[in-house]
Amino acid sequence: MGDRRLLGCFAHPDDEILGPGGTLAYYAANGAAVELICATRGEAGEIADPALATPETLGAVREREMRCSAQTLGARQVTFLGYRDSGMAGSADNQHPRAYINAPDEAAVAQIAAVIRRLRPQVVMTFEPWGGYGHPDHIAINRHTHTAVAAAADPDYQPGLGHPWQIARLFYELLPIRHFAEMKRRMAIRGMDLSWFDNLQIRLKNGWPDDKVHCIMDITAAVDAKWDAFNCHRTQFGEGHLFRRLPPEEMKAILSREFFALVEPEPEPGLWLPDLFDGLG
Repeated sequence: MGDRRLLGCFAHPDDEILGPGGTLAYYAANGAAVELICATRGEAGEIADPALATPETLGAVREREMRCSAQTLGARQVTFLGYRDSGMAGSADNQHPRAYINAPDEAAVAQIAAVIRRLRPQVVMTFEPWGGYGHPDHIAINRHTHTAVAAAADPDYQPGLGHPWQIARLFYELLPIRHFAEMKRRMAIRGMDLSWFDNLQIRLKNGWPDDKVHCIMDITAAVDAKWDAFNCHRTQFGEGHLFRRLPPEEMKAILSREFFALVEPEPEPGLWLPDLFDGLG
């Protein structure tokens, strides 16, 4: 895999592990050049333990957590675009002048296109249009990534950003509803509180359907790296986090399959890929 190059485009620190972390670790461990883009430093995130950060320091702390995660997964570089976390839809953070959702599209697209032209990845991944659960920044990075992929391939687009590069495939990395259904089932057996899933069902209702996938990666061999990367994000994954309510080995079993939908080029009906680089040489 030494000539394989993979770019993940995300909005916040921890996005890189929620859906595709094991896949990133798998390819990195097998010699692929893996890099990550992170639009913000997650300044609007929650703080699991007040001893870890304050609202004023959270962005800097989460940047360090992201770099820890990237190193754990084997990514070679993280490029921060420098925007501010916009917060959930309807929050006051949406109005911040540096919020990612308020960034000029042309500026964000140029930053992503520059990384594409430098790295020259065959495969790029990002969120699907609903961003998993409707986060405005997830939706924005989807839009900007699509535009940047086209721009990076256009020889007339900003020649100063480097030589044009046409990627081979753009994938959406998915947050499968089936994962949460399995978690709920196991928690119900233990008589645990299931109320958290009521809100989740509302937030996931516009997400990508579980049956519209083109690749399922078995990342059993990389799931320990994925779990270790989760643990880098200490401000976000405290003791009360949903993913800590079941024993770690059970969570690893649930998270050992990762799901992807091919969107560029448009897939033929019935297309199935055994891995993201299949057939690319």
